[in-house]
This record gives sequence, C-alpha cells and structure tokens, in this order.
Amino acid sequence: MGRSVGLVTVLFATHPAYLEHLTGVGHPERPSRMQAVAAAAASPELDGAVVAVEPRPATREELERVHPAWYLDRLDAMAAQGGGWIDADTRMSGRSVEAARLAAGAGLAAIEALERGAAEAAFCAVRPPGHHATRTTAMGFCLVSNIGVVAAALADRGERVWIFDFDAHHGNGTQDVFYDDPRVLFVSLHQWPLYPGTGRLTETGDGAGAGTTLNLPMPAGATGDVYLHAFDDVIAPIVEPFAPTWLLISAGFDAHREDPLTDLGLTAGDYPLLTRRAMAMVPPGRTLAMLEGGYDLDALAASTAGVLGALTGVDLRLEAPSTGGPGRDAVARVRAHWFPA
Repeated sequence: MGRSVGLVTVLFATHPAYLEHLTGVGHPERPSRMQAVAAAAASPELDGAVVAVEPRPATREELERVHPAWYLDRLDAMAAQGGGWIDADTRMSGRSVEAARLAAGAGLAAIEALERGAAEAAFCAVRPPGHHATRTTAMGFCLVSNIGVVAAALADRGERVWIFDFDAHHGNGTQDVFYDDPRVLFVSLHQWPLYPGTGRLTETGDGAGAGTTLNLPMPAGATGDVYLHAFDDVIAPIVEPFAPTWLLISAGFDAHREDPLTDLGLTAGDYPLLTRRAMAMVPPGRTLAMLEGGYDLDALAASTAGVLGALTGVDLRLEAPSTGGPGRDAVARVRAHWFPA
C-alpha cells in the first residue's frame, strides 16, 4: 500500500535481540512488550509513514562516555556466566548485554539517519530500558543508560540536548549522568512518592549543571490536563531559554491509568499532546523517542500508537485525554521554586 497522504516519515528501530533479554516468568518487563509496540507501529493509519531503521551495537567508546570500563566489564562477565539477578527487580540473561548494546545503539543509529535527512523523527522500541541505570549501577530493570549514551554523543559534538522523561518513575539514572552537565537539560514528570525515591523538586543540578535538572513530582491520580498545565506553566519557560537543538524523549507509558505498577491517571490520549508540545520546541528532524516503561500491554500499544501518530502528524488517539485529577498544587510548588515572587 502507498504512503498515507499528509504524514511525515518516522524512523522505527527495533531488533529481535531485544526478545532474548529474558527476565523470568511473571516479570513485568517482558519480551511481549515488544510485540505490543510493534503492533502499534503497524497501525493502518500509519501506513507508509513508519520506516524501519536497523539498530547497531553501541561501541565500547560510546558506552564509556557514560559508564566506566569496570562497570561494563562486570556486565559482560555476568552475561558470560548466563546472567542472574542483579537486585530484587533487575535480572540479566546470557544475551542481555547484547540487547543492551543494541538498545543504546538504536538511538545512535536513529540520530545518524535523522542527520542524513531520512525522516522527521524517530522512535526506538528497545529493551532493556535505560533511565534507571546510573553510571555505575544497574537497577529498575535497566542495565545501560540508553538515552544517556545518545545524549552524551550529541553533547560531545556541541549540541544542546533536552531529555524529556514522562515515565511514571523518576529517571534517576539519567539525572545521575547529567546532574553537573550544562549541555543537557533533564526534565522529568513522575509520580511521587514512588520508586526509586528520587526526583524531588529541589533536585535541580549541581556545579556547572546547576539549573539544568527540572523535576515535577506528581501525586497519585494526576491526569493529562495537569501534565499539560505543568508543561505550559513550568517546563516551556525553562526549556525555551535553554534553546535545545535536540529533543530526546524517555517514552515510558506507565503513567497510564491501567498500568499495574503505578497510580497515575493518564490515558493513551494524553501522550501525543505532550509529544507535540515538546516537538514544537526543537528544530524539525531533531526528535528521538526511546521506549522506557509501560507494563499493561494494551495501554502500551495504544499509548505508543498515539506518540507515533504525533511524530508522523496524524491524530491517532485511541482514548480521550484525561482530566480532573489532582496535581495543580504540585505544579504551583515547582513553579514557585523556580520562579520565586
């Protein structure tokens, strides 16, 4: 079939190796998540607009921009022994390191293709996810800081990088990597309190990176209208003077109201609205989304479809946006912290 009229091209990166990262029976971060996301990419409304891009493994040099050699060596050694539990939540199998290298490398391959003018945006359907992995610790289902590896590569070339993380869990690993780095602006909307316990509004960066970390902790039940209010009232006024040249989205969909691990109130209709607002703040062809969380498969598929629709320029909201939840007072507290009277 031909390309749908009016859609722009979006790159879609995924790989069979992601299915070989085995976390065990009953684990929420499971291979079937990839099938749910692939089904979204195959939506007939996106016919002809979603174009495959082949991930490549991130090189050792690219990984070491974020993680020390000894840490990567330890992951390699554990994989060589068949894997095992790293902590109570995070498990490796024998091919998990291969999957993690391809997860980080998917973002790098997508960036390279976007810079060649191959598309207007990209979505990387990867696992294991990455935003909880600190420089030296695997945790929260994450082994390698996928989005961190991409952001570091761009920053080292002089780009100003905005990471927008709307996963329900705070991206403590991403924050750890860039907390003192003025080249990267990290913005997180997340449930509070919730694992991993970081992401207070007072965590705003350190040293040269002071003022380049923005945390917006949201209460249980917060809905999409509150998220949009947070974007307009706090996020946009901070992003605009930073003047990012690239937008990297940590696209976790576990803020959906059906997610089994969280208590937020978003629907699949909220994510495209956030995505479009964010895309408008960077130059065309400079947006990359990388999958993080999302553990209800139907919600994951619907939310991914909505974001792919936003990236391609089509309204593919399978649910109405959510409204009426709490959180405006939380937004007001963050604004008062950043913009005192």
